[in-house]
Amino acid sequence: MKALRIVLWAAVVVVAATLGWISYGKFLSTDQAAAGPFGVPFELVSQNGEPITEKAFTGKPTALFFGFTHCPEVCPTTLFELNGWLEKVDPDGTKLQAYFISVDPERDTPQILGDYISNVSKRITGISGPPDKVLEMIKGYRVYARKVPLDEKEPDGDYTMDHTASVFLLDSTGRFTGTIAYGENPDTAVKKLENLAKS
Repeated sequence: MKALRIVLWAAVVVVAATLGWISYGKFLSTDQAAAGPFGVPFELVSQNGEPITEKAFTGKPTALFFGFTHCPEVCPTTLFELNGWLEKVDPDGTKLQAYFISVDPERDTPQILGDYISNVSKRITGISGPPDKVLEMIKGYRVYARKVPLDEKEPDGDYTMDHTASVFLLDSTGRFTGTIAYGENPDTAVKKLENLAKS
C-alpha cells in the first residue's frame, strides 16, 4: 500500500511538472511574439556556402525545421511532407520560404546538407556552420537537441541526435506564430501554412 501511495504521488508530481512546463512554454511564446522576432541573432552558413543570418527569416513567412542528415525517419519524413505542403499551398514559391537547420554540424557540412536536402526539395534551404555557433542558435530558438551514443560503452563512438521534431512557423516579420507537429494531420498542416502565407 505504501509503495502504491509513493507511485501515485510521483505520478502527480510528473503531471504537475508537465502542466507547469506547458504553461511556461505558452507564456514564453506569447511574451516573445509580443516582443519581436523569434530567436536570436546568428551568423551561419547556407548549403550554398553563403553567409546567412536571422534576417533571412524576414520578408516572407518562414517554416523552420531543425534536424540532421543521419536521421533515420523523422527528418526525411518531415522534409518530404513539408516540401509537398509548400508545393500545394505556394506552387510558385513566392509566398513562403523554408529552412532546415542542422542540429549535427559536426557531420553536416553545408555541402553535405545541401546534397541531402536537394534529393527531396528545391524549396528548402539548409543551414549549418561552426558547431559552437550552431549550438548558440539552437538554444536561442529554444530547440532541444542532444547527442546520444549508439553504444553507451563507447561515448565517443557513433551517435544519433534527439531533437525537437516540430516545424516552427514565423510570420514575415520573423515573429513566432505556431508549429506543425511531427505526424500532424496533413489537412491541418496545409491549413496552417495557408494561414501563414497570409501573415
